[in-house]
This record gives sequence, structure tokens and C-alpha cells, in this order.
Amino acid sequence: MKTSPIIMITGRSGSGKSTAMAAMEDAGFYCVDNMPVALLPLFLALPFDSEIAGVALVMDLREKGFLSAYPKVLEDLRQDGYRFEILFLEAEEEILLRRYSQTRRHHPLTGEGGLLEAIRAEAARMKGLRQEADRVIDTSRYSVHQLRAQILEIARRHVPPASMRIDIVSFGFKYGTPPEADLLLDVRFLPNPYFVADLKPLDGEAPKIREYVLNPEKSRLFLTKSFDLLDYLIPLYKQEGKAYLTIAVGCTGGRHRSVAVGRTLFEHITENDLCTGLQVELYHRDISQE
Repeated sequence: MKTSPIIMITGRSGSGKSTAMAAMEDAGFYCVDNMPVALLPLFLALPFDSEIAGVALVMDLREKGFLSAYPKVLEDLRQDGYRFEILFLEAEEEILLRRYSQTRRHHPLTGEGGLLEAIRAEAARMKGLRQEADRVIDTSRYSVHQLRAQILEIARRHVPPASMRIDIVSFGFKYGTPPEADLLLDVRFLPNPYFVADLKPLDGEAPKIREYVLNPEKSRLFLTKSFDLLDYLIPLYKQEGKAYLTIAVGCTGGRHRSVAVGRTLFEHITENDLCTGLQVELYHRDISQE
């Protein structure tokens, strides 16, 4: 563990620490929320999976003795060879007030006065830790997605970015749309082999079905435009740090047209230089349905 990065995520309550921890987890870090600082040496001495990118710990004023205890604990660990980075998140008062009003969560210091007083008291107490931080991020103007992208960029300084996984799912609308779909293509306008006696028993993986569905001019034009769309979007999703991308392709029953198109999209993505290194899987959800 001494050779792996250890990132302490701390800062003001309501500034986005949970979002930061989730992004670190997506980047391959082992994450723990509200770790008692006194237990940190024992925790770091545990055997960890060698494949983790590092450890990310959310530590803040929810632990009453955190501010008084962390300096010595971190110094002792550094002397022992551990590498620490402190990431401090903050936001403007009015932003924190708005966030607490929206979520209706309790501030850890609300017992000492109203919400505004608690926010100001926390800022005063954490001033010293803020000055020690290796990086301070003001999340006042960040959306959840922007903050996540910022944290992933920090994580990438320690480890190569995790490969995005692309799942292509063919399905039948009569059985419901896949709830995990990010992009959904409806191919019910394409020629339907279901109404051709010789083709009906086959599925979309059969060469005769693929030829029937994909050879017409409107099918070829649809595929060209779909390829262009995916060639444009996939690098942008990778850049944004998206961990999973699910492309759903649907026809009426999920046996012929969606299977043929799904296979063709899979072949295009896996053969495209822009998608080198991605994990791409193809699933035919309803191909066996009657």
C-alpha cells in the first residue's frame, strides 16, 4: 500500500464529497466514507487487492475529533513511507444553503446554531486544513457531471483511465425497452423478415436475414448515419469519463432486424480506430423469444 496513492477527500459539508468519492471509485480506487482517523494506520496495514488504483478516504467534521487527530496521524504515516494527497472541496455560502434546502439533510454542526451559523463555523474550523490541502476545488458553479469529470482528471494523474465499456443490446419493443439504455435506435422501419415464410424461422445472425434487412438503400443510409453518430459520440463519452455506454437497438420482436443491426454496429465499433482499447460486448436479449 505504501507505493499506492492515498487521497483524503475533505472539505465543507455539501460541497460534493460524495460525488468525488463515487468518481474515485469509478477510476479504480478503493473508497471509504467517514473513516475514523485513529483507525487509518490499521486500515492501511490491511492486505489490498493489487489491482486497485489507490485508496480514497472521505474524512471530515462528522468525526468529532478529526481536526485535532489528523495532523499527527498523517505525519506518522508519511514518515512511515505512505504517500498522501489532500483534496479539499468547498462552495460559496449561498450555494451550500441552497443545496441543504434542496436535500433537507442535516449539517454536522447544526446543533451549535442555525444552518448559516453551522456553515460559517465549519469554514472557520477547517481553515487550517484547507491551507494544508494539495488541491482546493470550489464546486459552486459545477454540475454533478462537471465535478465528476474534474475528479476523474485528478485520478488519471495516478493511474491510466479505466477503459469505457460499451454494451450493444438488441431487443423487442413488445417485451419492453432496456432500462439501462443510454442511446436507443428504433429499427422497426426496416424490412421485416417475419413476414417472409423462408426467413421467419431464422434469426438476425443468419446471413440471409442480414442481407434482407441491411441491403436496401434506406438500410444502408441508416447505417451510414448511425456510424457517423457513434464515431462522433463515443470519443466524447470517453473524454467525459463515462464508465458504461449502453446502445439499445429495438425492433418489434427482437429476433430479426434489431439483431442484424446490433451485430453490424458491434462490428463497426470494434473495427474503428477511435474505439481502440474499449471493452465492447453484444447481447441479443430477445432473440430466443417466440
